[in-house]
Amino acid sequence: MTGAGSEDKTRTAQPRRGRVDKATAIVQAACEVFGRDGYSRASIDTIAAEASASTRTIYNHFPGGKEELFRSIMRLSAERVRDEQLAQLRRYLDPERPPHPDDLERDLLALARAWVGLITDSRDHFSLVRHIYAEAAHIPAEVLDAWQEAGPRVVGREVASAMAALGDRGLIDVHGSPAQAAAHFMALISTEITQRSYWGVSPLPPEEADRLTSAGVRAFLRAYGSAG
Repeated sequence: MTGAGSEDKTRTAQPRRGRVDKATAIVQAACEVFGRDGYSRASIDTIAAEASASTRTIYNHFPGGKEELFRSIMRLSAERVRDEQLAQLRRYLDPERPPHPDDLERDLLALARAWVGLITDSRDHFSLVRHIYAEAAHIPAEVLDAWQEAGPRVVGREVASAMAALGDRGLIDVHGSPAQAAAHFMALISTEITQRSYWGVSPLPPEEADRLTSAGVRAFLRAYGSAG
């Protein structure tokens, strides 16, 4: 038997669902607007129109306005890409299962290809990153720091740990700085690709991207390969 109490629960559940759905619509619209217009040019009015929501609704969800909304979507986007990167790192450079010396280049290349593929597969995220670099002077410092802590710094630390483990096993020579080796690896495998593709906006032909990735891995091993 259904009583009045059950009807009340049904009535109260629906607004909560609607609130979640509206917040999702706002976040999706904000990702599109920020990725297209950048931080400085994007406006709450434009985001509201894209989300079919009122500006009041946006401020109800994000009282801090544009800054809070941008910080939220960058954190969520960075965490998603971070998790994908770390999953690939564990797959190919798991410290508990180091590669055989003969397989090191193969595994580094597999990791590099997986990461470079994310530039295209996560184009929305890297479009936001492109705007961050272009508009860093106009984005609040705390927003930049929140993005770094959600994604790039975490990934950098984990890659440095993986490089240290390779160094401990004599597979590479980190020259006293696993963090620097990590930074060089990430730069060598992707910098030219991100620049020439405008952060994935105009993807390079697959064979060209693979050529650049392979060249980056070989350059890394020439600089950090173990002499032993």
